[in-house]
Amino acid sequence: MKILAIAGSNSDTSINKMLVTYTASLIPNAEVEIVDMNAFEMPIYKHQREVESGVPKEAQDFASKIDRADVLLVSLAEHNGTYSSAFKNVFDWTSRIKERAVWNEKPMLLMATAPGGRGGLGVLEAAEKRFPLHGGNIIETFSLPFFNDNFNRESQIISNEEKNSELKEKVTKIAKLESILEK
Repeated sequence: MKILAIAGSNSDTSINKMLVTYTASLIPNAEVEIVDMNAFEMPIYKHQREVESGVPKEAQDFASKIDRADVLLVSLAEHNGTYSSAFKNVFDWTSRIKERAVWNEKPMLLMATAPGGRGGLGVLEAAEKRFPLHGGNIIETFSLPFFNDNFNRESQIISNEEKNSELKEKVTKIAKLESILEK
């Protein structure tokens, strides 16, 4: 199973990257690629720019990574209740590629974490509404509140047993897709 793990943040110390990396490690025998949003920096989307120059290569490359994956793990950073600008720009440009849906109907575990008690619920709610309109096949969602209290940075695992068990159950559902995908 080929897993594309996306952290919707361009922070070098992204807590969502830590969460999605940990989550990917829970899927046995998977070929995992962790996406760094910094590899997809491009001009801010503008219709006139698209007309003059077309869709940037970085957006095409992002779409190609999605196409090669069997399953997507997406953990979104929440900035003011919605996507980070780094993620939103990649999403916007990728949505402009002709004759394709951004997520290409790939099965997805959609996640978020944040230092606060809502655990990125604002961005999760926004993505749950928006992604299906762009080919998002959301199988499960997961939120990890109070990241600094519930995630052990040293061992890179969720330290809250209840939340860890919840995530493992959702990952098991995703991992079972392998037998479906191989048919």
